[in-house]
Amino acid sequence: MDGDRRGWRTCVLGAAVFAVCMAGTTLPTPLYGLYQEKFGFSELVVTVVYAVYAFGVIGVLLLAGNASDAVGRRPVLLWGLGLSAASAVCFLCATALGWLYAGRLLSGLSAGLFTGAATAYVMELAPPGGASRATFVATAANMGGLGCGPLLAGILAEYAPDPLYLPFIVHLVLVAASAAVLVGLPETVRERRPLRTVRPQRPGVPPQVRAVFGPAATAAFVGFALFGVFTSVSPAFLSESLDVHNRAVSGLVVALAFFASTAGQLAVGRFGVGRSLPLGCAGLLAGLALLAGALWWDLLALVVASAVVGGIGQGLAFRGALSAVAAASPADRRAAVISTLFVVAYAGISVPVIGVGLLVGPIGLEGAGLVFIGCMAALVGVAAGYLRRHPVVPAEA
Repeated sequence: MDGDRRGWRTCVLGAAVFAVCMAGTTLPTPLYGLYQEKFGFSELVVTVVYAVYAFGVIGVLLLAGNASDAVGRRPVLLWGLGLSAASAVCFLCATALGWLYAGRLLSGLSAGLFTGAATAYVMELAPPGGASRATFVATAANMGGLGCGPLLAGILAEYAPDPLYLPFIVHLVLVAASAAVLVGLPETVRERRPLRTVRPQRPGVPPQVRAVFGPAATAAFVGFALFGVFTSVSPAFLSESLDVHNRAVSGLVVALAFFASTAGQLAVGRFGVGRSLPLGCAGLLAGLALLAGALWWDLLALVVASAVVGGIGQGLAFRGALSAVAAASPADRRAAVISTLFVVAYAGISVPVIGVGLLVGPIGLEGAGLVFIGCMAALVGVAAGYLRRHPVVPAEA
């Protein structure tokens, strides 16, 4: 019993470190309007700045997604925290648009190191028999951290001085505390290899995982695409179309989507992995319909409902996908396979975000959002149909 308590304590501490790093990746979300006023760039530039983060994540996952399987989880996570701190410094020094690109790229590199390694680390820190609960802790830390970023930045920007500086100073303090915590946690990789053994990896999975990976990755792509566009353009929509200029409110609306995702992940235990994936797609479709209504009628209530319903759908799909893939993966390839899943997911973030940004100029923000919703609804329908024909039956953890 004491061993279990210690195991869960270290698991939660590892998850807290994970959450701090992920919070840094969404910290600038409610601040983009201020940067637009300061540097005078368009909505397209906002979406490109946002998407640079995704390219950084994908690059690291491809080049070093399996690094923690070789050199250990803690060294990789410490590097990730260092890159997160460097990102915050770029935003603190921002005197031109280039600093924002650099900050977002470094943030993406940090998240790329963390996504696979931290997920595997949190799951491995849990006591024996706690695989399902540990998966929830890991995914909740990921999504909860992403939600805390815009919420923290929005509150500080609205009610505290120096809105473009204080959020990043607070984040630097949290990163320093996280590094101290991480140094005190145990290493879970028993047989470590030199860094020179790490090689760039092509997206791919072991043969025994492929049957599970296809439908799981489809659901993850859809969910992350919705979150990517919602996070990048919803603050502008709230300001321009709904006359909501309170940055704390903008941050809260974005945060609700991520917090609802955590609730959706918790529901996977009730529905099971196989049912959670198609149910998640249904939730995403309902969230898209609510967002379309919000754009059409300019209603804040529908924006909030879209964040909650779409977030729950994303959470069901995301944890279902991660649970299925992790359970089917061999232990020595788990972080690499999880990283490959995140490559697919972050591809969903980057491409639609830039597409919406390109459409904002000719047809406006609301028109671009409606085009996106139509495309995403078609993709969700295809994903749901595929999952219905090829249900996921995960291997036993």
